[in-house]
Amino acid sequence: MTREPGDLPSLGHDIRGDFSSRAVGAVEGTVMHIMEGFLPAAHAVGWSAVSAPFVIYGATRIVKLVREKPEVKLLMAASGAYVFILSALKIPSVTGSCSHPTGTGLAASLFGPTVTTVLGTIVLIFQALLLAHGGLTTLGANVFSMAIVGPFVAYGLFKGITGAGFSGAVAIFFAATLGDLATYVTTSLQLALAFPDPVSGMTGAAAKFLGIFALTQVPLAISEGLLTVIVFNLLQRYSRGELNALNIMTAKA
Repeated sequence: MTREPGDLPSLGHDIRGDFSSRAVGAVEGTVMHIMEGFLPAAHAVGWSAVSAPFVIYGATRIVKLVREKPEVKLLMAASGAYVFILSALKIPSVTGSCSHPTGTGLAASLFGPTVTTVLGTIVLIFQALLLAHGGLTTLGANVFSMAIVGPFVAYGLFKGITGAGFSGAVAIFFAATLGDLATYVTTSLQLALAFPDPVSGMTGAAAKFLGIFALTQVPLAISEGLLTVIVFNLLQRYSRGELNALNIMTAKA
C-alpha cells in the first residue's frame, strides 16, 4: 500500500518539493531499514566505513566466545533467528509505510553488543537479498542503526539495571524496548542528515521523521519488550546452563 506525497498528514508546507519526494520515498518503505539506493553515495560509503570496525571486532568476539564456550552456540543461533523473525515483520504504519521490531535487545543482553552487531549484519544481508527489505548500498547505515546503536543501548541498560539490583526480567524489558526506540531515532537522524528540510534544516527534518512514526513505533517497542521478557523467562527455565556460562543467571530472576 502506498500513498502520494500529497496524502501526507499536514506537516507544513516546507515538506513539499524535493525534500518531500525524497523523504516520503524513505518513509514509505520501512522505519528501521533504509531502502536500496536511497542514500547519497557519500552517506552510504560513510556509514559503511563507520560500521565496518564494529563488525570486524564482533566477528573476533564470536570466534573467541564459541571457542571458549561451545555450549552457547545454539543459543547464539536462536538469538540471531529471533532478530531475523522480528525484524522481518512488517506492521502497517502511517502514510502507507511499515514499522517493525528489531529483536536485537535479547542478543545484546545475552552476548554483548558487538556479537549482536555481527548477528544483525547477517540478518540485514539476508533480508536485503531474500526479502528486498533494506538494501546492500544502505547496508552500512542500517547496520549502524539496528545492529550497533540499538544493541549498545540495550546492553548498557541491561547491565545497568541488573547492576542496580533489579530482576533480569525488568532489565530485559527496558533493554529491548529502548534499544528498539534507539534504532528508530538513529534511522530518523540518518535520513535527516541526508535530506535536511530546506527551511528548518536537519533539526526540522528529524522532527518530521520522528513524529511520523512515533505513533506506531512506541507501542511496537513496548510490545517487543514484553515479548522479549517472555522469551527471557523461558530461557531462564530451559537454558540455565547456557545462561550460567554467559553469567546471565547472576541477575535476579
